[in-house]
Amino acid sequence: MAGLFRPQELAFRTQYAELKERSLLAHPLLPGTPGTLYLREKRGRGYWYRVYYSVPGQQAETLVGSEEDEHARSAMAEQIAFAQWAAAQVSSLRKLGFQVADKVVARVLVELRNQGAFEAGLVLVGTLAYMAWLNEYGAIAVTARTQDIDLARRQQLKLAAPVGFFKTMQAIGLPFVAVPGLPSSQPSTSVKLPGVQGLRVDVLAPGKPLGRIVCLPELAWAAQTVPHYDYLLENPEPAALLAGGQCIALRLPQAARLVFHKLYASAQRQGFPEKAKKDRVQAVTLAAALCEEDAESLLTAFVAAPAEIRKAVVRQADWLRQAFTAHPEAGAAFAACLDTG
Repeated sequence: MAGLFRPQELAFRTQYAELKERSLLAHPLLPGTPGTLYLREKRGRGYWYRVYYSVPGQQAETLVGSEEDEHARSAMAEQIAFAQWAAAQVSSLRKLGFQVADKVVARVLVELRNQGAFEAGLVLVGTLAYMAWLNEYGAIAVTARTQDIDLARRQQLKLAAPVGFFKTMQAIGLPFVAVPGLPSSQPSTSVKLPGVQGLRVDVLAPGKPLGRIVCLPELAWAAQTVPHYDYLLENPEPAALLAGGQCIALRLPQAARLVFHKLYASAQRQGFPEKAKKDRVQAVTLAAALCEEDAESLLTAFVAAPAEIRKAVVRQADWLRQAFTAHPEAGAAFAACLDTG
C-alpha cells in the first residue's frame, strides 16, 4: 500500500518555520493584498493612504496619516514590506506542496485574528485544521478543497471587548448572509457567501445531541453542538494556517485528539459515505505524520478520549491496520491504543 504522505525536505520546513515565527509577531496583519502607499492632496494638505485589494476584485484604501507624519508612513511601509515578503514565501511554499487555503478564507481568518478571537480561545477545526497540521509536520498529501470554515469554542471566549460575529463578517466587505436556522425560529449559527460554491463559516460548540443550538453571548451569535467537542478542544495549541498570501496565527485542536475525533465522526456519518471516507483518510494521514515526531501523544490522547470515541476507533481496527501498512511506526502506535481498548 502506498504511503499516506511524503515528507518535506528540511530546508523547506525551515522556510515555513521562519515564516510562521515572524508572522506570530506581526500584529495586526494587513487585510487583503499588501498594497501600495499613495500621497494625495486634500484641501491643500498631503495625506498618505494605503491602497490595496481588501478582497479579490475590490479595491479599498485606508488613511495612514498626514504627509508630515513620518512615523505613521514608515510604520505602514514596514508593514507593507513584511506583507510582500510573506506573500512571496507563501507562494513559494505552495509550489513546494504546502497546504494553502484561498484568499477569501484568508480574509475571514485575518479579520478574526486581528480582533483577538483566537487569542481569546476560538479554535479552527475541520479540514482547514487538518491542512494546517500537515504543514506543521512537513507532510505532503492530497487534500480536497473545502468551502467551509469551521470555528469552535470550548468555553466563553476571554475577549477584551465583545466581538459581534456577524458584524465582523460584514466588515470584511464580502456579501455574507446569515444562514436561516432550522426550524426558522432557531437563531443562525452560520454565514455564507452567495452561490452553490459560496464559502460558509460555521460556529460550533461542545454538547449533545448533534445540532442543538446554544447561544454565545460574547459573540452575539449562536453555535451548533457537536458531541465530544469538549474533548477535542481541550488545551488547543498555537499554530498557523497558510491562506491567500498570509500566514495567520491561530489555535488548533491537539493533533492526536483531532485524529481520534475524526475517526469517531466518520463512524457517525450515516448516509454520507464520501464524507466518512474523507474523515478516515484525514485521520490516518495526520496520525502517520504525527508519529514521525511524537508517537506517544496518540496513546495519551486515546486514553483521555471518552468511551464512545474509543469504541468507535476499536470498531475500525481492521481498516486501520490495513491503512498503516506503509507506516509501521503509526501502526504500532495504534496497536498500542487498541490494546488498551
